[in-house]
Amino acid sequence: MIVNSRDIRHEMALEAARRIMTAATTAPKGKGVDDIESMLVDGEDLNRLADEMERLADGQPNASFVRDAGNIRASECAVMIGCMRKPLGLNCGHCGFPKCGGRPVGVPCAFNTVDLGIALGSACSMASECKVDTRVMFTAGLACMSLGWLKDCAPVFVLPISITAKSPYFDRNK
Repeated sequence: MIVNSRDIRHEMALEAARRIMTAATTAPKGKGVDDIESMLVDGEDLNRLADEMERLADGQPNASFVRDAGNIRASECAVMIGCMRKPLGLNCGHCGFPKCGGRPVGVPCAFNTVDLGIALGSACSMASECKVDTRVMFTAGLACMSLGWLKDCAPVFVLPISITAKSPYFDRNK
């Protein structure tokens, strides 16, 4: 059998995405609480994500949403990683409030935020091990939240995946 890598790039990108999701899932978390969610999108759903980014760009002070939407369209697939709001009940004050119960709605538990950062770092490390190009995008994460794809997660970030000779995520217009 002879297989040209150009013919299986999408398949390779999906395999890398699955490994990236595994890395995010198995990343260490505060008190071992499983507060990280991830999702893989490709095909028409990838275009839906880019469309939503362009919709959100309307009225934004910079063009990053439109630029990033173009990057999403140039990708084979994307992995969305978000954090559920699950306060750990430590009453530690790291969120800026002395007790978890006194935290206003919308203020995330500091440990949830740290868990998401560690999961993103682990996911990026796996992307590097898989030798795929990616970039952490907050713009695509906001679009994912707007579409309701990772319910109960905030914030959400997206790692688009490309397998090309030149990464579409660098040397971009600002």
